[in-house]
Amino acid sequence: MTPSTSVNTQHHIIVAHCESYLTAHGDNHKGVGWPNYDDAQLRYQVMLDGLLAAVPAGQHVRLLDFGCGPAHFCEFLQQGQYASRIEYTGLDLSERYLALARQKFPATTFLQLDVLQESDALPTFDYIVLNGIFTQKCSNSFEEMWAYCQDMLRALWPKATRGVAFNVMTKQVDWERDDLFHVPMDLLATFLKKEITRNFVLRHDYGLYEYTTYLFREPNRW
Repeated sequence: MTPSTSVNTQHHIIVAHCESYLTAHGDNHKGVGWPNYDDAQLRYQVMLDGLLAAVPAGQHVRLLDFGCGPAHFCEFLQQGQYASRIEYTGLDLSERYLALARQKFPATTFLQLDVLQESDALPTFDYIVLNGIFTQKCSNSFEEMWAYCQDMLRALWPKATRGVAFNVMTKQVDWERDDLFHVPMDLLATFLKKEITRNFVLRHDYGLYEYTTYLFREPNRW
């Protein structure tokens, strides 16, 4: 499916907005838009726990960190128990973020490409993680962001041989920020079942104002 021009414009706007965090705060959690360090670390753990729960202990997996920024997820992996199990690859549109990532991890593969325009250039991976890609809509409307989210999941699903994980802001809050992407669960679930897979998990139990969705190729025998 060829994405619309408007959708392509929206995700480049989001990348530019995220780079403004790097200018303001440097190479840290605030430099990628996360206000709290501990919450950022929790997100990494939640992404891994949901995907790797179905992988036998010791089994090697290939993981793509989509929208990797300055590779903070790679730093998290190297400090934990998963380092020997995961072959990490990062991808981002931002040259500034990628320059930092490559400086810190010169032996790691980092890709710079627009998947909505160059999907054939993206290899396959066991798992694809999108952490924070769908949490901010910036100046975009909900409709524009929802179209982008759908187009991106359609493009990435064929590239994941086992599963995908991503987070969005929850509607189960007292108030919503206009610049964040709060997605109704029933809207997301209907789309996933119709166009992606019926093998999915919505996780809303880790204390942040968001939820994480895991998509699986096969029924997940937890």
